[in-house]
Amino acid sequence: MSQTAPPVVHPLHDDVEAHNERMRKLKEKQDAEVRSKTIRRGVVVVHTGDGKGKSTAAFGVALRAAGHGQRVAVVQFIKGTWKTGEQAALTRFPEITHVVSGDGFTWNTQDLAQDIASAQQGWQQARAFIASGEFDVVIVDELNIALRYGYLDADEVALVLRDKPEQVSVVVTGRGAPRQIIDVADTVTEHTLVKHAYEAGIRARKGVEF
Repeated sequence: MSQTAPPVVHPLHDDVEAHNERMRKLKEKQDAEVRSKTIRRGVVVVHTGDGKGKSTAAFGVALRAAGHGQRVAVVQFIKGTWKTGEQAALTRFPEITHVVSGDGFTWNTQDLAQDIASAQQGWQQARAFIASGEFDVVIVDELNIALRYGYLDADEVALVLRDKPEQVSVVVTGRGAPRQIIDVADTVTEHTLVKHAYEAGIRARKGVEF
């Protein structure tokens, strides 16, 4: 006499009740953790490292904040001569003030005095945005590069970030973030390079790289 094969049970449907109970307990844990975070203030966020995506992450914050109706200031260092997608896109958002401070990469400008002057001018603008308290988010893109080259004083910048108005958040990008900036930050992300198309001979792609 032939035997009837047991029904096939998909592993995702094997124990629905057990799964639901695990998720209920996980939600309770997550809700309790959220309730334990009681501090409400702006934060200093740093994106650094050799990997791609530091500026991209910062512009994502600008878009998110603008979506909430918050005021955003973006100051870009170093990349002054580039015609970038973000430069064109940010003009479409009335919530975002965008300032480009810089004359391009140092190997293009070949003018140290001008590079320093541009960086210092940009920092004074960014510092004014931060101190005014009128902006919910201030993004200083590639500030770490200006600090690494010695165009700006890292101790001074760190003090401004430390003493910012309580409600203001500041996002700093650029590889080689100095220790002073990392120490004063609330959140630091190290972008690690695993592989990059450029190393395989692929030119920078409009819309992806710039």
